[in-house]
Amino acid sequence: MNRPTTASLAKAAGVSLSTVNRLLHGSGAVRQETVERIMDAAQAIGFYGLGALRERRRANLPQRHLAFLMQQSHRPLYQLYAQAIIAAVGRRADVVIEPEVQFADDLAPEAVAAKLLGLGKTADAIAVVTADHPLVSQAIDELRAKGVPVVAYISDLSAASRAGFVGTDNWKAGRTAAWLLSQTAGRPGKIFPFIGSHRYQCQDISDASFRSYMREHAPGIQVGETLLTQEEPERAYEIVCGLFREEPDLIGICVNGGGISGVVQAMRELPPARQIRIVCRDIGPEGRKGLSEGLITAALRHPMDRLPEELLDVMLHLIERRETASIEQRIVPFEIITPESLWT
Repeated sequence: MNRPTTASLAKAAGVSLSTVNRLLHGSGAVRQETVERIMDAAQAIGFYGLGALRERRRANLPQRHLAFLMQQSHRPLYQLYAQAIIAAVGRRADVVIEPEVQFADDLAPEAVAAKLLGLGKTADAIAVVTADHPLVSQAIDELRAKGVPVVAYISDLSAASRAGFVGTDNWKAGRTAAWLLSQTAGRPGKIFPFIGSHRYQCQDISDASFRSYMREHAPGIQVGETLLTQEEPERAYEIVCGLFREEPDLIGICVNGGGISGVVQAMRELPPARQIRIVCRDIGPEGRKGLSEGLITAALRHPMDRLPEELLDVMLHLIERRETASIEQRIVPFEIITPESLWT
């Protein structure tokens, strides 16, 4: 049997011989749908130059440099976020993405703003997880003026120039956490919400909706003052130990921000006879361990597969429509993880 030629490939794909040659030799642009037709035909007839065609298909794809600014590098949860984004980049077949992930170890707003402006020198678009602050908004304004769209990830921002937001419905998350605690507490008592910082919109919104549910549906439960962990496990540990000592009616804790590993550490030291329910947002390695030990009642987790895929879609879309003034928003349902549903 004769080896398939470029002419037979063109015939099988229903395109001209010149189109196949342009793709093989990189001598001109070929529409992506035409590239895919040629690739399918090459696979079907066993074309000898399939490897070269794959190289040319990649070279024919749009090239994008996307930057992602996460929170502190020492926190396992943000390492998981970064890994999920890199995995999502690898699954894209319609574009070649050069990802750049950086971590803001210094959470001061001026440091975050400087990081954003630095990334904007080379990136086509930026996604950021950060606290809301006027200095961050000013940096986003500067980037928008330079044609670099910035997308708020996980926690929305008030910056008028932000190009988009990708995250979950934090109002529903807070009310769901309240439902879970009110249903599992088993008795009247006192529940304390934790947040990392009042400048994270996702945490403040969840805290407000948590309280709204309890006011409406759980009159026997008293919601205490919202306590600030500053996103630090050591601080969360100290707060929980203090509550154990000072609040005999304590029946639950809702952890809207960071510090869950400190909460779990304190729970391990609690006398077995004292039942405290814990609901948290997201789970890193220590949170998973707390769930598996039954110390955490439930976690409301950002979906690690779909959320970064939606983020990439939004960023790539915004690059193509830089001039638009509208804000693109994608809300993805959160996942509810319990000790019984935890996949290990």
